[in-house]
Amino acid sequence: MALSGNVKGALLQLAAMGLYATHDVIIKSLGATYPALQILFFASLLSFPLVSIILMSNPQPGTLRPANPGWVVLRTICAVVAGMAGFYAFSTLPLTQVYAILFTTPLLITMLSIPLLGERVGIHRLGAVVVGLSGVLIVLRPGTQELQLGHLAAMCSAMAGAVAAIVIRRLGSRERPLVLMMWPMLGNFLATGAALTVSYQPMQLHHFGMTGIIASLGLIASFLVIQAYRAGEATTVAPMQYSQILWATGYGWFLFGESVDLPTIVGASVIIASGIYIVVREGRGGVSVNRPVTSSRMRSETVTTPKSTIMQRLWPQRS
Repeated sequence: MALSGNVKGALLQLAAMGLYATHDVIIKSLGATYPALQILFFASLLSFPLVSIILMSNPQPGTLRPANPGWVVLRTICAVVAGMAGFYAFSTLPLTQVYAILFTTPLLITMLSIPLLGERVGIHRLGAVVVGLSGVLIVLRPGTQELQLGHLAAMCSAMAGAVAAIVIRRLGSRERPLVLMMWPMLGNFLATGAALTVSYQPMQLHHFGMTGIIASLGLIASFLVIQAYRAGEATTVAPMQYSQILWATGYGWFLFGESVDLPTIVGASVIIASGIYIVVREGRGGVSVNRPVTSSRMRSETVTTPKSTIMQRLWPQRS
């Protein structure tokens, strides 16, 4: 029996989220031995040949000179910060806590869409943002647990990822996808390469190979996301992102001996419910002009997990 478009899209998205979660688990595993920025450097270095194959298949001519340099620089800075902060957070915090914080990205995108896109956000979505951000306080429990630098890094990653997503939406087709993808990669090489001069730990060969797996998983997952959104409706596909919390719970318990406490469960549930509500509201006709959350496809961007909306422009649908 043939699957409907929405079912197929949901299944593809679930598979992509499983790969993304595995990508993040390897980061955490290596982070117990090596500096986070060193892992990011080698993972992005090994992703470059794979991305280059995609870029070579794109027939659109052009150079790396941006048509909108200010916005491209802002996006580059945000993408680099999102990756560096995200890798650090996964290296130092329980997986479920990192995901709970990163799940605020749709809430932040909603708020940023007001000044940057001119989006009119009504009381329903504003209320969802307030409720969702209160979920972060439930997870962090300030005053009752010691807040770590990893918590700040996760929030920085979510905020930077939200800004980067909004910039892509603002630029639309006015900037070549080659520029939007390559500038963050080059910026990441400079930033993480400089960090290696401060802190470097010689890597064993199999650990170096694991950074290549990180690169491969991120790219494959991005392809699956493209196919998921081509197969199903965004309002059905987008919420499947939150399945990562299930992967995080299982991986955390099985591999790292992590347990999930009640505040994290409650806080994550509040954040997830708010994010899904925003997606549903955007899907209603006449409510949202730009649909910033569903258009961003929600997953925070790093150099090793390139934005599927950009890759889709580089890899057009074949008839």
